[in-house]
Amino acid sequence: MKRTTMGLGRSGVGMALMAGALVLACGQVDRWASEREEDSPEVAGRTIPAVDPSRVTQVLDDTGTSLGSVALTVECAPEASTLVTRGLALLHNMTHVEAEDAFREATGIDPGCALGYWGQAISWVHPVWPDVPSDDQFARGWELLQQARAAGFASDREEAWVVALEAYYAEGVDRTEPERLAGYAEAWARVTERHPGDLEARLFTALTLIATAPGTDTTFANQIRAGEMAEEVLALVPDHPGALHYIIHAYDVPGLAERALSAARSYGLVAPENAHALHMTSHIFTRLGLWDESIDYNRRSAAAALSHPIGGATSHHHLHALDYLAYAYLQQGRDDEAREVRMHLNALDGPVVDNVVTAYAFAAVPVRIAVERRDWRAAEAIPARWPRDLTWDRYPHLEAIVRFGHALAAAQTGDLPTAHAAVERLEALQEAASELPDRYDWGAQVEIQKIGASAWLAFAEGDHDRALSLMRRATQLESMNQKHPVTPGEVVPAGELLGDMLLSMGRPGEARAAFRSVLERSPNRLNSIYGSARASEMAGDAAAAARGYADVVALTGPDSPLPEVAHAKAFLGAE
Repeated sequence: MKRTTMGLGRSGVGMALMAGALVLACGQVDRWASEREEDSPEVAGRTIPAVDPSRVTQVLDDTGTSLGSVALTVECAPEASTLVTRGLALLHNMTHVEAEDAFREATGIDPGCALGYWGQAISWVHPVWPDVPSDDQFARGWELLQQARAAGFASDREEAWVVALEAYYAEGVDRTEPERLAGYAEAWARVTERHPGDLEARLFTALTLIATAPGTDTTFANQIRAGEMAEEVLALVPDHPGALHYIIHAYDVPGLAERALSAARSYGLVAPENAHALHMTSHIFTRLGLWDESIDYNRRSAAAALSHPIGGATSHHHLHALDYLAYAYLQQGRDDEAREVRMHLNALDGPVVDNVVTAYAFAAVPVRIAVERRDWRAAEAIPARWPRDLTWDRYPHLEAIVRFGHALAAAQTGDLPTAHAAVERLEALQEAASELPDRYDWGAQVEIQKIGASAWLAFAEGDHDRALSLMRRATQLESMNQKHPVTPGEVVPAGELLGDMLLSMGRPGEARAAFRSVLERSPNRLNSIYGSARASEMAGDAAAAARGYADVVALTGPDSPLPEVAHAKAFLGAE
């Protein structure tokens, strides 16, 4: 497969692996040796036993680069034990394919290594990802767990881990993913209750709490509990990849992201060449609108993933980082660099990993670039179901992203027949998305897009009352649903479209409220900052307009060619 380089810096320098990242010393376990029992974290009234330093293993990948440390003693043949701890660290870093390879190699060396079979089976279980095991993997996963039983357990803990994973695989395809995850979460909670000193089980419990958090729970009770559990582990093992990773996932919601900022800034140092570890930091940077850091880490992640293809195909980790990278560039008005990301996607030659993460990036990146800049002609021209070799029938919710862009563009340009056809297609895609096995309600997300597109179609047809009612409904639905971690943010927030519509109707006070609502959920979003400033200007609030326009210039730089920046500078210059 031909590998392309990416000129993604301000100077146009091609992207390359970043050198000099921190690699932790193998002798670091001394700091845990000094932990005293009375200093151990309290959990639900119970003290977690202080970690035994002999059970903390600093893990290296096959190139000798750090993957962080795990708290596990493996009683297999020495070489197999090394592979099991590596597999566990890779698992916590969510580089699942590499983890499966390590666990499989371990059982090849030591067929009596029960955790090697367990590891292969758990590598197909991705609680917070938008996929589920295939039918073949369900059957094979159960077989692997029975092989683990046949191999014999070196400890009660090993058996408990197998029992917990059996709770997911039992009945396999005869249950829905939410049903499987509910049983899985209960099983890990029982392991943690019976083995309070098992830090790894505590982290798997935290992960299942995140996975089973109700999407409409704005108190984020599950996420907060999961984050606290991961923080307790991090206090004992400060470079544990699972603790850092799950803290980020737990607090990757509005209002909580600040809690994970320290973990985000540490995680890329703990596993400095792991593509997903590098990328995960940017979930928090994106939540907080820290675009320079998001760009830095996603560039590094994309480079690391590009240099590690999976089975000869471009890794989905590469594509995932690119979507976040393009989003961050757009928020700084770095449109040329965002377009370079799309050109890089177009230039990829050869197979790509065919999964929902890959498909999301291919659908979202071009639509983001066009719709964020209200380039409706470009949005109309984006091909649906591209690239053709992805199995798009599995991704109706992702095809919907492109159809949404088509519908908005056609309504804005007055091509009403095309807009109607795109809305009709969104209707069909919503129905298909509602039937997906993922625990996440993709049907609800497509519904928001369908209603938003219908609103602008009604607006184009002159029915402004209906248009505004529909746009408010889409905004309300979006406020009740959390984005999926696969995306840095909505292709265009419904609240932003509502603000645009209200500005078009000469209602700046209401428009400003809509834009500010978006900024509460997505800080430092360029279009919403500008929209709020423009609404303030139209409302005659010169002071608020000046503050907003100053923020626009600070975010993009004064030399940005964007017309929004030119308008902001003109306003500020006239002050």
